[in-house]
Amino acid sequence: MRIGEAARRSGTTPRLLRYYEQQGLIVPGRSENGYREYDESVLGRIAQIRDLLTAGLPTRLIKQILPCIPTPHSGIRFSGLTAEMVALLEAEQARLTTRIDCLTRNRDAIADYLTALRETNRQQEQAQSAQSA
Repeated sequence: MRIGEAARRSGTTPRLLRYYEQQGLIVPGRSENGYREYDESVLGRIAQIRDLLTAGLPTRLIKQILPCIPTPHSGIRFSGLTAEMVALLEAEQARLTTRIDCLTRNRDAIADYLTALRETNRQQEQAQSAQSA
């Protein structure tokens, strides 16, 4: 399939597919006229890439992880695992943990703010009701 159809079927854009190719995350074939040609398997690979990006992993790390995950929903293979990759994954896990902690604090602060706003609003409504009576 051509890039437009691959983009439509994967829910991305042709520009994003070219970016994935530039980063070495996908490798489309080429037709005789030079057009990119994608087979069905690339759709699963694109879904994997998007899931890993959504999880917060950078493309440089995704490029190293993808060979360990041959197909979507398959088990992880450990061939080619290096100490450097383990260190990268551990650093990324620590970065995500820090980010999650920050997001949790922000969520809790917003919840406290909303509680205070609702209480203030409730008190104002009660005061207005008492004045009307």
